Amino acid sequence: MTPIDEIIDNFALLDEWDDRYRYVIELGRELQPLPEAERTEANKVRGCTSQVWLATHVERTPDGTVLSFVGDSDAHIVRGLVAILLSYYSGQPAADILGKDALALFAQLGLGAHLTPQRSNGFRAMVERIRADAQAAVATA
Repeated sequence: MTPIDEIIDNFALLDEWDDRYRYVIELGRELQPLPEAERTEANKVRGCTSQVWLATHVERTPDGTVLSFVGDSDAHIVRGLVAILLSYYSGQPAADILGKDALALFAQLGLGAHLTPQRSNGFRAMVERIRADAQAAVATA
């Protein structure tokens, strides 16, 4: 079972939004600390109300280009959203990332109905950043 499958299964077990909200915050607490060297202007995600950093690491392998991501936020709930995105995308080939729909995952988990428009826009900004990095990796492969 992949990390994102485990998150999806856990969401399915939680009926109440308050429980899901706490779970998202817990996911953020489990996120690996972002190295200070990665907290740069270049890694800041534009379009987020909170401060969010996403750093992309590109690995060229014989099978293609694999992207790994690390990230952090100064807001607990957003940190949890970062953790969900990293579970969904990190360690995947760039071409596969472009074929994945994190916004559908966002809807499947019921996040869109319960987060503020600013948080939802921030989530979209993070997805756009990841997809742009994947597109750039594919273009330079």
